[in-house]
Amino acid sequence: MKLISNRALREFAARHSDAEGPLQDFRRLVERGEYRNFAALRATFASVDKVGERYVFDIGGNKFRLIAAIQFATQRLFVKAVLTHREYDKGDWK
Repeated sequence: MKLISNRALREFAARHSDAEGPLQDFRRLVERGEYRNFAALRATFASVDKVGERYVFDIGGNKFRLIAAIQFATQRLFVKAVLTHREYDKGDWK
């Protein structure tokens, strides 16, 4: 699956240095995998949840949240937001 865009991950990590490793680990797992549906995605990312049309991933031991749109047919994951847990809980991303 292709992750679009790593730039969002790098920009978030520039503000939250402890996020760099976990975000790049996430990117590598996404890019190595082929996920044809939500069940296949969940087999690799056990904590992923579907919220409306978006997919929410826990990153870095639940310290961060990555919000994504996924097109399973074309194998693309679009990063919509990377947030701290506190920012996520505010709900402004919805």
